Amino acid sequence: MKHFKSICAAAVAVAAVAISAPVAMSANIAVVGGKTDDEFWNRIKKGVDDARLVVEKSGGKVTYLQLQTYDNLGPDAAQLVRTAISQGVDGIVVPNWVPQAEDEAIKAAVDAGIKVYLMNAGSIDKARELGAINYVGSDEYVAGKAGGEYLSGKGAKNVLCVNTVPGSANQEARCKGVIDGITGKGGKGKQLPLPATSFGDQTAIAEAVKATLLQDDTIDGVINISATDADAAASGINQAGKVGKVIHGTFDLNASGLARIKDGSQSFAIDQQPYLQSLLSVTLLASSIDYGTVLPTAPILTGPGIVDASNIEATLAGVKKGAR
Repeated sequence: MKHFKSICAAAVAVAAVAISAPVAMSANIAVVGGKTDDEFWNRIKKGVDDARLVVEKSGGKVTYLQLQTYDNLGPDAAQLVRTAISQGVDGIVVPNWVPQAEDEAIKAAVDAGIKVYLMNAGSIDKARELGAINYVGSDEYVAGKAGGEYLSGKGAKNVLCVNTVPGSANQEARCKGVIDGITGKGGKGKQLPLPATSFGDQTAIAEAVKATLLQDDTIDGVINISATDADAAASGINQAGKVGKVIHGTFDLNASGLARIKDGSQSFAIDQQPYLQSLLSVTLLASSIDYGTVLPTAPILTGPGIVDASNIEATLAGVKKGAR
């Protein structure tokens, strides 16, 4: 908590310096991200937009380069990095979703003298390997393990991790962590990989969860890799007649999931605070470009945090303010 407060104080200091000296900063930053009609990435976009106010006030520029689909995740993200390079940016914020597809493009950016922050997907080891300044986000394996252990603590013995973006490094790490967390407590777990086209397809996800639960009556825990997937899984659990029999959790937050936690039909969510990921990445990168500052904290972790019945009211208060 002490380190986290220091990070937030640093971000505030960056904003204060930038606003008081409007001609000093001129950073041109590109942020690679997911679709903004996805509720999670909408939170990321809000953080980008709030950081943009600081950067633009000081004469700089922030551009959000978003994926159009998730069907070709790694190569498409790499192409957006190359687009940013061609635009002559000073800095790039990018998730390292699929390293084998993205690493070459990220290294090309660094070799071109562009400063890079990894955000949301990646690790500090990967950042150092590629020459990026830092990683801002959650350690997905640690978050997954916390989820698996939480499920065990609630009595789950056989957990299903539903992955709608198989091959994505952060989603694979989430499910691996969940499985290791539950097996470490004497239970068992497995991944249910679905085609990437299922991401956001409520019907396809609901049907897959329903079918799997009906095929294996021993499954007593389901966890999703995203909040929107959890909406579909909740429907599948209901259709399978398993409400109250299956402990349901998810990574990330949305309004419907928080409502389910409040009414007791969903047990928990693992929050990585996406708003802070982009807000901190962009403001700290702008400061690094213009002032040469480097935050000694590495990585900058924004999660995991468990949201359940014990803290749902405090979380909902944050939602009303637009930051959760």
